[in-house]
Amino acid sequence: MTYGADYPTTEERALPAVVYALYILGLFHGLTLIIGVIMAYVLRGNAGPANASHYTYLIRTFWISLIWMVIGGAIALVGVPLSFILIGIPLLWLGGVICFVAWLWAMVRCIIGAVRLTEGAPIARPYGFTV
Repeated sequence: MTYGADYPTTEERALPAVVYALYILGLFHGLTLIIGVIMAYVLRGNAGPANASHYTYLIRTFWISLIWMVIGGAIALVGVPLSFILIGIPLLWLGGVICFVAWLWAMVRCIIGAVRLTEGAPIARPYGFTV
């Protein structure tokens, strides 16, 4: 598939690829995810339209997944003291499911975005919830 001559060359796709790699690694331990989002914010300003779409996509992935992780964590946190009287167990389960789905959603978005980058394609809808 050819997306036009206006898309950057392979060398210019190196930094978005690094940010995708940092995100994927960060979804397992966190620190590189923060480095990745900082890089995405810094690099988005000077990027061309195709790379800017990837950076916007990555920034939105970070914030949306973080919000859902906080919501899931808060629900699980409320369930911890209530689990001593057994009514909190469903809250613990629900919070865990929400956190897992948010993690899985972020992982899938990072993999799909990285594949689109290697194909030489910009993200068509960087503000959407899907690619």
